[in-house]
Amino acid sequence: MEMRLLMDAITRQEWLKPVDGILQALASRALGRDGRTQRALKNALHGTWLGHPLHPALTDVPVGAWTAAAILDTADAIRPTKELAAGADAAVAIGLAGALGSAVTGLNDWQHTDYGPRRIGVAHGTLNVGATLLYGASLVLRRRGARGAARGLSFLGYAVASVSAYLGGHLVYEERIGVDHTSGQTPPDEFVPVLADAELPEGQLRRVDAHGMPILLVRLEGRIHAISETCTHMGGPLSEGRLEDGSVICPWHGSRFALDDAGRVLDGPATFEAHCFETRVRDGRIEVRKAESCAAQQGEAEAPAQREMAAAGAAG
Repeated sequence: MEMRLLMDAITRQEWLKPVDGILQALASRALGRDGRTQRALKNALHGTWLGHPLHPALTDVPVGAWTAAAILDTADAIRPTKELAAGADAAVAIGLAGALGSAVTGLNDWQHTDYGPRRIGVAHGTLNVGATLLYGASLVLRRRGARGAARGLSFLGYAVASVSAYLGGHLVYEERIGVDHTSGQTPPDEFVPVLADAELPEGQLRRVDAHGMPILLVRLEGRIHAISETCTHMGGPLSEGRLEDGSVICPWHGSRFALDDAGRVLDGPATFEAHCFETRVRDGRIEVRKAESCAAQQGEAEAPAQREMAAAGAAG
């Protein structure tokens, strides 16, 4: 309960508003353009190529390195040796390098968040900047031989980074930033009727339900495609998005999913693939079930003309 009150208090801090504006301007200038090169860069920073958000993977570098530095600094303070001092200095430097990568990927992810998580993200990032500055100053003092003061700044930086890490954990586990928003949905293993075939015109995004799971149906060139209707990034309704070159674009943050390639992520901020379904038409109704690959599904959901020709041949 106390932690919830703390998070609510953070979201009400007005001093975070100008920081939010500065960060958004920085993100827009560096990462906000929508050219092919910019999209490729943003996708790389999101982790679409990894199938997992890249930012949390990189945050382990400074957290782990600075934890090692704290242990080595403590041992060096008790019984100084050149080896312990050198190890602590190297760990601080490695953590600073990792912090740079974490900052860039975090900023790229942060620009696609909403009000509450956005404010907490600003506080998270501000604390990380503070910790990085403290460790940077510590490294300078280490090079100048002022080890006592350097250790003090490192320990202070570690405390600040720990608070920031707690906020980061809240963003993931409470606000569900960077998690698959379809993870609680259960695709049907057997074919389930979801819609009359006549009710799905060509090129229309249509939401249906299969045992409580929302599914997106699209007929393109006579073939019926089906993927999970919930955007894996933040839960946006794909049925309210738009079609583009055989893919669907989420209306909330612009994630793009392939319709004929197992729901593969083509553009972030989403990193998790959409669920994909096999489709067929039986007794005038479209049926769906879980599929391993959309590209492998067979054409029982054929174009109407093809079905008519098949029926006529069977009758002859």
